[in-house]
Amino acid sequence: MWIMSVVWPLTILYWGPVGLIFYFWFGRAKAAAGHASHGEGDDGGDHKDLPMWQAVFKGATHCGAGCASGDFVADWIAFAAAFSIAGSKLGGRLVLAFVFAYCVGIVFQYFSIAPMRGLGLRQGIIAAIKADTLSLVAYEVGMFACMIGFAHASPGLEPTRPVYWVLMQIGMIVGFATTYPINWWLIQRGWKERM
Repeated sequence: MWIMSVVWPLTILYWGPVGLIFYFWFGRAKAAAGHASHGEGDDGGDHKDLPMWQAVFKGATHCGAGCASGDFVADWIAFAAAFSIAGSKLGGRLVLAFVFAYCVGIVFQYFSIAPMRGLGLRQGIIAAIKADTLSLVAYEVGMFACMIGFAHASPGLEPTRPVYWVLMQIGMIVGFATTYPINWWLIQRGWKERM
């Protein structure tokens, strides 16, 4: 599915070389005979062939890419606009980041689940919300816990400093770890598709 060609580069951005290793190990689409596999909703691989831990990992990368994209954009908007909630810049960033991450994550999920299930717009959005809400919340809880800890350990940390983004990467990997078991559960229940 084409959305994974967006998901993997975003995953590699925050996972670094480890993400690249996972991509080459099981993330790439398997070549189909005669390049006949170019249809929407088909990435050339058989999702049922992957061990469960790899299918869950791919599902978590999908969630992580949506969250990371939303968090990145929201952080810069919150910083540029000096957005705060109840006088808290960190609180403002976290709320804005959650809203953006949720919206982007649902869009990413829609573009994977709707083609795989042959759903229209309305049913696809409903399925995407059902499949990704818990996953997104779990990811953001892990990442936000790190960012709150980092903010208290280093007050005044702003997105203009490289160390902020290194710490954000750590938070994203922690978010990945907190969403992984939720993705396992969602896939087992059939709410989220194997990727």
